[in-house]
Amino acid sequence: MSDLWFKDLDELELVEGALLLNSQIDPQVNFTWVEMQLEKLLDEAEQVLSVEVNEKARFDAFLRLFYQEWGFEGDYENYFSSENAFIEKVIQRRKGIPVSLGALLLFFGRKLGFPVKGISFPTQFLIAVNWSDRDKSYVNPFNGEYVAKPVLHAWLKGQEGAAAQLKPEHLNVADNSMLIGRWLGVLKSALMREERYTQALACTDIALSLVPDDPYEIRDRGFIYQHLECNQVAQKDFEYFLEKCPDDPTAELLKLQLKALQEVPQVLH
Repeated sequence: MSDLWFKDLDELELVEGALLLNSQIDPQVNFTWVEMQLEKLLDEAEQVLSVEVNEKARFDAFLRLFYQEWGFEGDYENYFSSENAFIEKVIQRRKGIPVSLGALLLFFGRKLGFPVKGISFPTQFLIAVNWSDRDKSYVNPFNGEYVAKPVLHAWLKGQEGAAAQLKPEHLNVADNSMLIGRWLGVLKSALMREERYTQALACTDIALSLVPDDPYEIRDRGFIYQHLECNQVAQKDFEYFLEKCPDDPTAELLKLQLKALQEVPQVLH
């Protein structure tokens, strides 16, 4: 099992857990540089916010610093790029997706003493702010704007249909282990789209170290092996998935893939 999973992710900041995950996929990740940048930005934030006393005004000043002065923003043009899931790249480019930008917001927010938590809302990652003297607020880390509950309800309807109801469990605090698991899936999908199959395979290896018999991870591994021209291994993975999930919507397509693999002549080295 990967060294990443010997650590208690819930005792780390989300950004630290993500950095550990990134290093398992790309050993070239520069831990020292990332840590130096986080420390530098935190020092700057402490200086800028030292003049603010009111908690709400101080937090709003932090959001302006993060999105306007530092220039962090959602990557609208290349949302599905793997660079948005590598913390080192997010800091370098000042672009990310809700979970990567949110991880940075949580890190700085907690270090600065703000009552912030991460929420794995069905449509995207959110930041909750538990004010001491007012109702809880929600921030969209993709753009730094506050999001009211009616808007969250509209997002939910957009994803689940007009009958969807906003429930308290939709706004539960997420634990890091679950978030890192989702982050791993996002990263794997991005790497597969970019045809970076060796790194995508590292993602499936981590996932299968946690749940060795997951048929969907094994199916994805089969696709990766197929692209790496490891056809016999890919065939076994596809056969396993079809055995475990014969009624899955992708089963018929996978049968065609399997038939094509079986017709490819095997090369003996």
